[in-house]
Amino acid sequence: MSRFLAYAISSALLIGCATQTPVHDTPVADDVVNREQAAAAVPERPFPADSFYELLVAEFALRRQAYDVTLEKYTEQAPLLRDPGVSAHTTHLAQFLQHQDAALASAQLWVELEPDNAEANNTVASLLAQRGQTLAALPYLTVVEEQSGDANFPMLLNGFSQLSDEQRAALMQGLDELALQYPENTRLLLTQALIHAEYRQFDRALDELNTLLELEPEQPQAVLLEAKILLEQNDDAPYARMQRVLKGNPDAKKLRLQYARMLATTDMPAAREQFEILSAQSPQDSDLLFSLALINREIGDREAAYAYLEQTIALGQRSDEAYYYLGRMKEQDNDTEAALASYMEVGVGPEYLAAGSRIGLLLVEQGELGRSSAWFRQQREKIPQLSEQLYALEADILSRANATAEAMQLFNQALQEFPDSTALRYSRAMLSEQLDDLEAMEKDLRILLAADPDNATALNALGYTLADRTTRYQEAQSLVSRALELEPDEPAILDSMGWVLYRQGNYDEAIVYLTRAYADFPDPEVAAHLGEVLWASGNTEDAIMIWQAALQRDPAHPIVLETLRRLGVELPPQSPADTAPAPPQP
Repeated sequence: MSRFLAYAISSALLIGCATQTPVHDTPVADDVVNREQAAAAVPERPFPADSFYELLVAEFALRRQAYDVTLEKYTEQAPLLRDPGVSAHTTHLAQFLQHQDAALASAQLWVELEPDNAEANNTVASLLAQRGQTLAALPYLTVVEEQSGDANFPMLLNGFSQLSDEQRAALMQGLDELALQYPENTRLLLTQALIHAEYRQFDRALDELNTLLELEPEQPQAVLLEAKILLEQNDDAPYARMQRVLKGNPDAKKLRLQYARMLATTDMPAAREQFEILSAQSPQDSDLLFSLALINREIGDREAAYAYLEQTIALGQRSDEAYYYLGRMKEQDNDTEAALASYMEVGVGPEYLAAGSRIGLLLVEQGELGRSSAWFRQQREKIPQLSEQLYALEADILSRANATAEAMQLFNQALQEFPDSTALRYSRAMLSEQLDDLEAMEKDLRILLAADPDNATALNALGYTLADRTTRYQEAQSLVSRALELEPDEPAILDSMGWVLYRQGNYDEAIVYLTRAYADFPDPEVAAHLGEVLWASGNTEDAIMIWQAALQRDPAHPIVLETLRRLGVELPPQSPADTAPAPPQP
């Protein structure tokens, strides 16, 4: 999804606050009371006896908050009674319970019974738009506009990128026809501008925005979209209108926040200034304080960054993120104990495992394996639901620190506790390969394949290792071929197939697979393989170019350097202006 469509959806949500049928925050039973109070204004008609009993059951269930029972009864009775009030009530209840299918069915019946009811039409349009059925939603929105003048046309852009070319054309034609009928409808103008911006028809989009902004000079979505388009066009003053609007209305916080976020991609000091204004307006907003902390960290004002992180923590919100970044900054200051203290304050959440990784790495790098082990053991006891992930994380840290014996011991312990863990068993297999224990590696991978014969990762790992480390080429090819059937476009598996074929002496076909892998994933290891096969086939010039490109990305990559040493290749000096080559054509 492009930035314009993503923005379109957010615009639709902002605009929709005033037009969409809200989800009820009050108890649904209150809606019954409200309807009873309004009953005098609604013509009465008798219900069939059977229906009356079912509705009575539904109302008692409603007052007991047995909403599912109530919805079941009403969805049964609404099409039988064909009463607008019943259909409206059923729609509201289904929306409250987030039963979208029932809500759509009852709202469509409501529209059938009251074709000019703006709320009913708007509800159907909203539900259809949420499903990406924008063409079907358009006629209902048209009725909303005719009846209330308040149609949320930008909602039609939900799922726009998934529409076929014919559907997009039909939607645009429908909007153009409406624009002739409502030439000064700002929501319609915004929708058209968003579509034309999506197609990079910027001049036409700007014309529509100019018309809109003459009618509504401070319309925030239009102001933002104009700035985005002008940025795309490399305009000298893309924010001029936005700055004028904010100068005249300094309390337009949502617009200023969007402005600050846009500036953060191009001008950090200017972004900081806007976030400071916002924070002064809302001093208890932890999101703003945290943003200021990150901006100041990026700019290099570490003192300010520390201060904002401390303020964020003091508010008791976003504390985990703030502690994590405090730890990162303390690491940069070479204050290891302070960094550890900050990381250890991070609670269970998105930053927890990242903080745990830093704790383990810092302790292991200092040679404090016992302290690291004690911390991870304490965490596994404290948070048993994360025990498997913590085992894997600790073992990975030990392995990366070349504490392979300790890592293997930990994997053995972990698999006693979690014998069915695919991740732990696969990781142990890879460590066994690293330790040249191919028998143990194969045993673990065979256990995985016995449990799941279609495990493409295990098939590929075993097949590649057999080709690379043994002479069991036919078996290796069978395993990798099966993995390739399961994931035909996976670069790692394409690389393995190329390597298997190379080991069998089939250079031409190997180059085909390796070239495909390199084109999709120009990783140094794939480059090492492709370069070696090209070298062996006599295409030394392309081989050297591939290796040079790999070393540009990672000058110390061990597999590339080992390949060059093994083949006795000394690369020629490379100009700094050289760029990575396109992969050779097979």
